[in-house]
Amino acid sequence: MEGMFQKKISNKSATQNLKNLIIEKFKLNEDATVSIAELSCHEPNCPPKETIITIRKADGSTSNLRIHKALDQIQREDVKTCLLYTSDAADEEDSVDLGG
Repeated sequence: MEGMFQKKISNKSATQNLKNLIIEKFKLNEDATVSIAELSCHEPNCPPKETIITIRKADGSTSNLRIHKALDQIQREDVKTCLLYTSDAADEEDSVDLGG
């Protein structure tokens, strides 16, 4: 699993663009925090790159999104069709499609 923990130089432009798309899609207030992480997977049947987006709201609720692409390959259409995993739904391995 060579390279699994190598720190990647972040693409600030792609990160900010994705944050803006998430804020727009889910109509987030400025009190929400959007965190983005790109993960590499070396296991069978898993995408080589996956981007995880976590939304934390002021009320303490947390939601996660997974897009099976590298951060710099994500387009507006990917965000429109992504599924939102709430903390409750994640416990039940369920998702909520909020449309868009």
